[in-house]
Amino acid sequence: MWTLLQIELFKISRRPRTYIAFAAIAAIVFIFQFAFKADGESYMNLMLQSVKDSFELEKMKAINGYFMCYIILNTLLIQVPILVALIAADAISGEANMGTLRLLATKPVSRTQIIVVKFTAAFIFTLVLLLWMAITALFLSMLIFGVDDMLIFRVKGEQSEILQITKDDVLWRYCAAFAYATVALTVIAALSLLLSVFAENSIGPIIATVCIVIVCTIISNINVPVIDRNVKPFLFTSYLVGWKGFFYIATTPDGQPIKGSIENWPAILKSLWILIGHIVVIVSISVMAFRKKDILS
Repeated sequence: MWTLLQIELFKISRRPRTYIAFAAIAAIVFIFQFAFKADGESYMNLMLQSVKDSFELEKMKAINGYFMCYIILNTLLIQVPILVALIAADAISGEANMGTLRLLATKPVSRTQIIVVKFTAAFIFTLVLLLWMAITALFLSMLIFGVDDMLIFRVKGEQSEILQITKDDVLWRYCAAFAYATVALTVIAALSLLLSVFAENSIGPIIATVCIVIVCTIISNINVPVIDRNVKPFLFTSYLVGWKGFFYIATTPDGQPIKGSIENWPAILKSLWILIGHIVVIVSISVMAFRKKDILS
């Protein structure tokens, strides 16, 4: 099984689309870094319009590596599911399209093992992609902009607020956020793999995955009581941005931030378990579907 995984990872490394994903992330991160380096004050002025006029802030000092990474992640993690689908959706359908699926099924490994290996390879790709994002969006931003206390702009109810996290209390939050994002994006990988089982080429599963993510994201952001109660809790897209919870720091009754705290850890933990549950269910369905699949190509 280890040999099969090595072969699968080798296949992924040989696909041009694999490197397109890494190049796309690097390009988007560079654009953000260049824009903020050239005219970051304009963005800060826009953000500060929603806070009290009496709030004083040295705007350019607030733009540091930690702040930059948070801004980039808010934008980039919406696009990354597409990049994950480019690889995961090709897992089974790509083999069928090339005519190698029947040959693969004749190997001395079960169909369950094939799906597990394909999923593991997709997970490793997702993990490496997020590590690349951490290098470019976080560590490179730290080199370019330096580090300082981190400011988080948040709309809570009808009010806007700014949270300040000291610079010695930030890095572990990013480690936790990237770990959470890995779990969230693994759901996308599992979904793409499932759709790949039913297709004979990669285009269909890729488009279907993107459409499902878009539709579910729209539903997750619609504020309708009936949908809030009966639909949103079951959609994985409702939990994709849960990584932000690691940056919502708890405060004392008089409003002072509590170092090392998280405002709502139970909600983050619940979201993680729900996402893991989605992964288990989707991969299980993939195994059952592939075991019953008639391989004609």
